[in-house]
Amino acid sequence: MKDSPQIAAARIEAERRKARLMATAQELQDRLSPKALTRNAWQGAKEKGADLAEDAVDAVKARPFTTGGVVAAITMFLAREPLMDLAGKLVGGAKEKTKTRKTRKAPAKQAQTEKTE
Repeated sequence: MKDSPQIAAARIEAERRKARLMATAQELQDRLSPKALTRNAWQGAKEKGADLAEDAVDAVKARPFTTGGVVAAITMFLAREPLMDLAGKLVGGAKEKTKTRKTRKAPAKQAQTEKTE
């Protein structure tokens, strides 16, 4: 049985649209694959990171002293424990030296007072 020209045209159109639908479905599957999603997210993160770095460089160039102060403050905050330990050792060492000098001088004074007596 032979189809009429209208039915044949409708079948050809249906096949064409089916092929287009399948191509669209394949494209969506490719776009939504984990590999593609990861690649797109990574690319976006790299672009955003580059933009942030460029903005940071511009800000540092505009205010170098302020930036230095902020970096120093952050560094001191992060290293507060070792800095406090170091300060304690320096102060403790100075106190020990003072005590040592006083104890060295005290016997010398006692020896002088003993000689005079």
